[in-house]
Amino acid sequence: MSNLRIAIQKSGRLFEDSVQLLKECGIDLRNVKDRLRTESDNFPLEVFFLRDDDIPQYVEDGVADIGIVGENVVFEKNRQVEITEKLGFGKCRLSIAVPRSQEYDSIKCLEGKRIATSYPHMVTSFLAKNNVTAEIHEISGSVEIAPGIGLADVVADLVSSGSTLFMNGLKEVETILNSQAVLIKNKQLQPFSISLLDKLLFRIQAVKKAKRNKYILLNAPNDNLEKIISLLPGMKSPTVLPLAESGWSSIHSVLSEDQFWECIENLKAAGAQGILVVPIEKMVI
Repeated sequence: MSNLRIAIQKSGRLFEDSVQLLKECGIDLRNVKDRLRTESDNFPLEVFFLRDDDIPQYVEDGVADIGIVGENVVFEKNRQVEITEKLGFGKCRLSIAVPRSQEYDSIKCLEGKRIATSYPHMVTSFLAKNNVTAEIHEISGSVEIAPGIGLADVVADLVSSGSTLFMNGLKEVETILNSQAVLIKNKQLQPFSISLLDKLLFRIQAVKKAKRNKYILLNAPNDNLEKIISLLPGMKSPTVLPLAESGWSSIHSVLSEDQFWECIENLKAAGAQGILVVPIEKMVI
């Protein structure tokens, strides 16, 4: 059987998370350090380590069947690939930033400005959508210093915490794109590759669901059992087991991260005791 070929970043902010995701999916990889290619020992997967900017083209051309790359790269390169799954890591945003001393009322303040960016395609599209005409200066790396050295008036760059912008005297004023790592695929995959991709996606989705949920165990007085169960919005019906101590039961359920703290407070108020919270490694529904 042929392998499914995946391209991931050879270095940079998505490399470690991409390799970790594959490992969490139960895929063993041989030594990945300083390699351009490797194979899994227990899943028909071949991994290529590439520059992130090149991944969409490799996938479009069919050199790789699938790839893990930031949405910002997918939209900037504008290749004919399909986003199959959002992966939840590598989150950032492509933002426009201006000097902190500059007043900014609306996007019309960008009219006629010089904008330094490594993302000319997305910035040009964003300006056109908002009927703004500006001068794009395409540069690679250290975009945030452009206003300080007189190269540009404004920058459009990736932002995570915003600390780099702050240190360079800039403030965010517009968000062009909220980005995260995504799994992309070639639009003309062969049936055997589609089958392998479906198996990989099944594993990825199980890992993602596990990260968004917690397994909870608690002790509840039987005279308040129905109320406590009603407070648990987990999967289907919770498991209820009698305790050795008369009048008490143990309840097992699953809570999502979004509901977790509020639900715990309500459970305690309803009389739940001995609440134990356990991380979930995989979650198959």
